Amino acid sequence: MENLIIEASKYTPRVSFTADTLEFSGESYPENLVLLSAPIFAWLNKYLEQLGKQTFTVNVTLTYFNSSSSKMLLNLFDRLEQEVKNNGKNIIVNWIYESDDYGIEEYGEEFQEELEFLTFNLVPKSD
Repeated sequence: MENLIIEASKYTPRVSFTADTLEFSGESYPENLVLLSAPIFAWLNKYLEQLGKQTFTVNVTLTYFNSSSSKMLLNLFDRLEQEVKNNGKNIIVNWIYESDDYGIEEYGEEFQEELEFLTFNLVPKSD
């Protein structure tokens, strides 16, 4: 499968989707979330269909995101959790945050509490 790279803009994060890793980085408060999320979910669904037993890692390093982006992330995590629960996929999410950014850490904790089957790691980043 070809990689999916969406470069960051003023309002959207950089998205890098390679053979075994999906990465979000930067800020996410797009005016039209569908323009950002549609290609990501299309690629993800196609990728998950062919994913075997190899580990698929999602790294989220967002410094700011709005409520619509939060909903998109929750939908993403729910979709991944379905694959783990129903199909035994090996998927890991790393929520990466600055060690002194308690707000982003708290959002990660809230996402983590919603998930039962998906491995969701809180990963503090230090300077």
